[in-house]
Amino acid sequence: MAAACSLAETPLPAWQSGELVVIVPVSEMEADTEFELQLATLFAEQLKLRIKPLPLPPEQIVPALLAHKAHFAAAGLRLDSSSALSFGPIYRKVREQVVCGTRSPENLAQLSGLPLAVGAGTPQEAALRTEQHKHPGLRWKSRPLKLQQELLDEVATGKLECTVANQDWVAQARNFHPGLEAAFDLNTPSALAWAFPHDDAELAEHARQFFAGIEEDGTLRRLIDRYYGHNERLDRAEAAEFISKTLTDLPHYRYIFEQAATLTGQDWRLLAAVAYHESHWNPYATSRTNVRGIMMLTEDTADRLKVSNRLDARQSIVAGARYLQFLKDDLPRDIHEPDRSWFALAAYNQGVAHLRDARILAKKMNLDPAHWADVKQTLPLLSQPRYFKKLRFGKARGGEAVIMVEKIRLYHDMLQKLIPDSAPEEGFSMFNSYYRPLSEKLE
Repeated sequence: MAAACSLAETPLPAWQSGELVVIVPVSEMEADTEFELQLATLFAEQLKLRIKPLPLPPEQIVPALLAHKAHFAAAGLRLDSSSALSFGPIYRKVREQVVCGTRSPENLAQLSGLPLAVGAGTPQEAALRTEQHKHPGLRWKSRPLKLQQELLDEVATGKLECTVANQDWVAQARNFHPGLEAAFDLNTPSALAWAFPHDDAELAEHARQFFAGIEEDGTLRRLIDRYYGHNERLDRAEAAEFISKTLTDLPHYRYIFEQAATLTGQDWRLLAAVAYHESHWNPYATSRTNVRGIMMLTEDTADRLKVSNRLDARQSIVAGARYLQFLKDDLPRDIHEPDRSWFALAAYNQGVAHLRDARILAKKMNLDPAHWADVKQTLPLLSQPRYFKKLRFGKARGGEAVIMVEKIRLYHDMLQKLIPDSAPEEGFSMFNSYYRPLSEKLE
């Protein structure tokens, strides 16, 4: 907002001068901001321009564009948000979902009369205005400076009866509030697009060409998968159990995860997420194939890493971290983060050989073997004879690797939100005070 004020005081230079001022969403869901920033950065690079992000709350986006405080808004605006703006091509459609606390309306007629609030200027408010034409009795409170996450939290804690949020936010909120469920979808999903002032047809045309290009080469699909493709991997019981064990079990092993992270240069929360998926943080876990310990190491892997006791949590965690880093380092240089980590996790589950087969198969199917969003399509095919008979290393349960990677991604995301980098002890204390009552209630 301070940036917007400073822009108002001086004329905005034409975008051809070398810098694109781009409105990006203010969001507690980092994926929203990072996704839009990534798209806008790629667009600026194509035009050989620098990008200057301008974070604004939803209700300030349209006025800022009309006042020429930015060249365009990459903020996931609904296509029908304002007739005073021009919109680029639709690059994503998301379902808008009604979420309620104690009530369970099944349609808009039943929703009318219930306490309902949405963020001012959001796609959700635009969606409700569209529905109001058919349901004149529909009313809601427009809450300035309120984000979807805050309103969903209010519903989950009983401070608000109903709100509307898109499918991504509902999926993420459900992982932290396992009792939260969507009552029904609004009739019209939000078609998201970038917004431009009416008098800049040239920049809008460049955007149209940009989106056509990234849709054709698969870049758009991969970015959507990177930021949103794993949000719905946990069911209610799984999310509740993860929250409970994060409170009760993780504190016993956190220091070891941090030590292993220091040794290998990885995020300790990623190592903790791997261990949770493998053993639910049980240092004595043993599978029917004799894979054992908190990181579920095979005998061969343990021997290679000189682990004398796989049931010793410290040895297992450090060895698992070293092994994961080895797998990551061994990947081809054209695989970049975060995909590099996801490939390493798939190899952790199915082995390097089967991952190579999946990448070869991706190339044969005109997919990109350097991107997880493409290879995760071919990994499940390794269990089908028509595919594995033609591959060097044969049959594999590649679908299991995909599920593993996606769940670990989600556990990692949850830990990053629950235990942030800054003031970790304070963050964990806040997490304890907020989520322990929820955990006890679920139990």
